[in-house]
Amino acid sequence: MRAVDIIAKTRDKQPLTAAEMKFWIEGYTRGDIPDYQAAAWCMAVVLNGLTDEEATALTLNMAQSGDMLDLHQIAPFVVDKHSTGGVGDKTTLVVAPLVAALGLPVGKMSGRGLGFSGGTIDKLESFDGFRVSLSTDEFLDMLKKHNIVVSGQSADLAPADGKFYALRDVTATVESLPLIAASIMSKKIASGADAIVLDVKVGKGAFMHTLADAEALANAMVAIGRGVGRKVAAVISDMNQPLGHAVGNALEVKEAMDTLRGGGPADFRDHCLTVAGKMIELGGKADDLSAAKTMLAKLLDDGTAWAKFKEWIIAQGGNEAQLNNPTLLPAAPIVETISAPRGGSIAGIDAAEVGKTGVAMGGGREKKGDPIDYGVGIVFHAKVGDVVSMGEPLFTLHARDDETFRMAKARLLAAITWSNEPVASPPHTLKIIG
Repeated sequence: MRAVDIIAKTRDKQPLTAAEMKFWIEGYTRGDIPDYQAAAWCMAVVLNGLTDEEATALTLNMAQSGDMLDLHQIAPFVVDKHSTGGVGDKTTLVVAPLVAALGLPVGKMSGRGLGFSGGTIDKLESFDGFRVSLSTDEFLDMLKKHNIVVSGQSADLAPADGKFYALRDVTATVESLPLIAASIMSKKIASGADAIVLDVKVGKGAFMHTLADAEALANAMVAIGRGVGRKVAAVISDMNQPLGHAVGNALEVKEAMDTLRGGGPADFRDHCLTVAGKMIELGGKADDLSAAKTMLAKLLDDGTAWAKFKEWIIAQGGNEAQLNNPTLLPAAPIVETISAPRGGSIAGIDAAEVGKTGVAMGGGREKKGDPIDYGVGIVFHAKVGDVVSMGEPLFTLHARDDETFRMAKARLLAAITWSNEPVASPPHTLKIIG
């Protein structure tokens, strides 16, 4: 086989065989195929796509390019979730202990923030001492003892994906559904889960801006997962406005803790119940989503999920005092509530602008290696569809200094649109696939 022939086949819309895909991935991972040929192939995929069979072969070979975790030595069936990223998306902090509390093991490798999208690992590091870098043995031991583990992505898992992603990032080939789907699913498959629920966001604050694109990505990932023998479902949800009320690492942790104790914003609670419900449905713990959500809601309300969360955070080194007293979590020195400058219905809250403002305040990274300020962020007091009178609380800013406070206030006021007429609250869960 020759690399140039594989490039030509994809250019000419001729499907690659499983053997050709294996040759291609192994050759590029070893360094036998140079970047310029790999870039040409990626561009051919952007222009022509891949068949479901090709995407599955690509994913499986990327997953097999490094370590493949076998979690069956720990439990007969393990579940995982993946979010495509959003603003205020602290879902894993609730979903993972909620599912684990029902007796279904959750083994998850998560990432840091990307662009204006927050990362689960960054949020967890709001707890003093929380360990996100675990060896494979530590990962397996945590899962065995506690039914739950969340750690940073191991460099030994799907190294081919890391190499391809770095190349795509600088060759204008990131935006390809099969390449995105294969990138996500290769890491999930290498992580060893038997069932995966995909939390696909759509809207201004998401990578996918239209429902059609979100459905296409979800269907591609579901097809890949099923093609390699995994149970997979996807929840497509709205990300035109932030999820929940809080945006910012420690602020989102506090909101997740409130939800685990039976409170929390209605949209966030229901989203967590939906994602967790699909996980236990796939895991055979419930007959359907409605029954699953009823079971899980009880665990939120009776303290069972909260107890599992505390067990998990402490087991991974988190500070127990911060669990018992959330005011000990990182906090900003400037906390001020901004009043509504007018009355009316909230017609929109631009999630992308909110996320970018949070990053500019120090809550995310503008470039690789930037430190994160865990205490800064925003808490909204009104969401789309709410009626607000002039002078009522609109949002509360948690800022490090006067300059970033003024910047954030101006940007967030501009990110909110108003209507003199009633505005319906938008549906949050738009579609469930699988």
